[in-house]
Amino acid sequence: MLRHLLLYSLMLGSAATVVAQEAATDTLAESRVLQEVVVAAPRVIHKFDSDVYYPSKSAKELSKDGMQLIRSMGIPTLTVNEVFGNVTSLGNAVQIRVNGRVVSANELKTIMPENIKRIEWIQNPGLKYGGASAVLNIILTNPTLGGSLMASDMVGLNMPWNEANATLKLNNGRSQWGVSIFEKMDRAKSYREYQERFTYPDGKSLTRTEIPIKGKMQEHMLTPTVSYSYIKPDTTVVYASVSLYKAWPMGDDYTGLMKLSDNSKDIILHDKSFSDGLTPSFTAYLEQHIGKKHVIAVDASASIYKGSSYRTYTEQIAGEDLFLSDVNTDIKDSNKSYGVKMDYTRSWDKSRFTAGANYHGASNKSTYMNLDGLVSHQSQNSLSMYAEYSQGIGKVKLTGGLGATYSSYRLRESGKGTDTWGFRPTLSVNYRPTRVSTFYMGFYTYQNSPSLSEANPVATQIDGFQWQVGNPALKAYTTYRIDAQYQYAIKRLSGTLGVNLQTSPDAIAPFYRWEEDRLVSSYENSRGHQWLSAYISPQIDVVPGWFMVNGLVRWGVTRTRGTGYNLTRHNWSGEVTGIAYHWGFNFIVQYRHSAGTLFGESEVWGEKSSMIALQYNWKNWQFMGAILSPFTKYDRKSCLYNQYYSNEKHKRISMSSMPLLKVAYNLQWGRQKQGVNKRVNADSSVEQSTAGSR
Repeated sequence: MLRHLLLYSLMLGSAATVVAQEAATDTLAESRVLQEVVVAAPRVIHKFDSDVYYPSKSAKELSKDGMQLIRSMGIPTLTVNEVFGNVTSLGNAVQIRVNGRVVSANELKTIMPENIKRIEWIQNPGLKYGGASAVLNIILTNPTLGGSLMASDMVGLNMPWNEANATLKLNNGRSQWGVSIFEKMDRAKSYREYQERFTYPDGKSLTRTEIPIKGKMQEHMLTPTVSYSYIKPDTTVVYASVSLYKAWPMGDDYTGLMKLSDNSKDIILHDKSFSDGLTPSFTAYLEQHIGKKHVIAVDASASIYKGSSYRTYTEQIAGEDLFLSDVNTDIKDSNKSYGVKMDYTRSWDKSRFTAGANYHGASNKSTYMNLDGLVSHQSQNSLSMYAEYSQGIGKVKLTGGLGATYSSYRLRESGKGTDTWGFRPTLSVNYRPTRVSTFYMGFYTYQNSPSLSEANPVATQIDGFQWQVGNPALKAYTTYRIDAQYQYAIKRLSGTLGVNLQTSPDAIAPFYRWEEDRLVSSYENSRGHQWLSAYISPQIDVVPGWFMVNGLVRWGVTRTRGTGYNLTRHNWSGEVTGIAYHWGFNFIVQYRHSAGTLFGESEVWGEKSSMIALQYNWKNWQFMGAILSPFTKYDRKSCLYNQYYSNEKHKRISMSSMPLLKVAYNLQWGRQKQGVNKRVNADSSVEQSTAGSR
């Protein structure tokens, strides 16, 4: 839904740590002097199930919100993109929690640094966290009276681009009321280069080359939220929130000149696809402590989506009134999603037992206005149960668990559908021979279900040649993963070395077939997707108190197999970031080459991006100026290698770089209330149809 945000967030990559860390010991590290203020590195305590960071008082004073403070903590492998609110570890999204409750990265900007008590970093979470690659849990203090107001606005200087948010929190006794609003809007001139080759069953082929004429990309979204919480420490927690996500028409609009290899007349192509909608959501949470070591938590949530996805595609002979293709797709969705998750935890000094159950259901109704109001109903249900036990033995932590997931999918009109059972074992070993090094090896699994578009059997026309149809016989598939990792931290150098191996034997992937003169794309449970990567991620404190560098170098190989293909691709990726910081200023320069991906027969090439940013904090104010892509150009390239249909596509923007400015203001009074210690989170994410695209 936020696909156009990638246009710039990939350019920015991850904002690196401003204050480099010393050795990861259990005492305060060496202090530094910054603008006549002693800046102490955070205290780190290595627990059997997490690393706990305690930010120093001076670090809090020099940060204006939670995201800035986390960036300054120097957590190995953790990178923070403050401009666009991305928090990642080794290229993967980090699950962010505030007192155990899952939140978006942007919510970190609404937290005052003074209220952060500690930060729990769980780099290898288990079944309890639902397959998250890493978890960052922010623990807040628990004042009883006061409030805060935080607001920020970030604008582009050479294009219509704006991101704004504001949050008000009011505390009274054990209760807290919160109101927040987030808005994002951007429009960019863009263009698309496209070359495709059709190969018919008789061996003949046709190549079509699209030369760009004009284009644009746009999005506009607004999310207000109201929340309430009641906390009786170590006894009862209640939390409830209501939010509304509104998306105005978001999508792409391209016009191009198409040339054909058979010397036919040139074609004017117009391809326009947009979606919009309204999604109200509700969540309620209850947590009850029984004694000091038993906790029962229940979370329930629900979402409703009402919106549309529509597309217009035409091919017209250049200079004539003759249309070769005129495709119009208009899908109205009325979809519901709901979930309940329950969790029981029993804790000891060096061990922990967790057991729980999670249910997620969805009811989807799609009305095809372009097909005389054809209606398609779908229902999806998923039930999973799990149990996990962790035990610390000296310098070793052992974790083992087993989960089971049942997934079902049904079409009301035809009665067709599938039922799938999957088991999710997990096993990990964490060995810390010294206070500055850690070895980790883990095995875990997770299950993926077919999406709404992948399973929908209604045929959608893409262009004059291509049609797309879902496959209701698809089954959920299981992914198996092994991670091996070594973390180190010496006086001015820290980092991580690791290897990942992942396999999905029945991964869902597209496949193509000819039906008379139509090329039809559908989906299948393929013969497998395998991925192997090795990486090193160092961080060097070059000049303590002045300059640091961090980076990532990764090599990967991917293999995919399915109907008519067996592909293998190698790629290198990485990034390097240098930060100079002193006198209250942070100057950041970054270059990034993102990792490429291969799934099925489709490959997306890694983008090259760069950034320059200057940030300054003064009293309750925060100021930042940045230039996105000063050294590189945005080029999102993808290729398809099918035997019947191959293509190469480039999506670019018209400008070479974008300068932007950000101003933020944080005000607090009285004492700030602790957020909810939400231990479980029910899934009520809702899907929407897509009208197809080239």
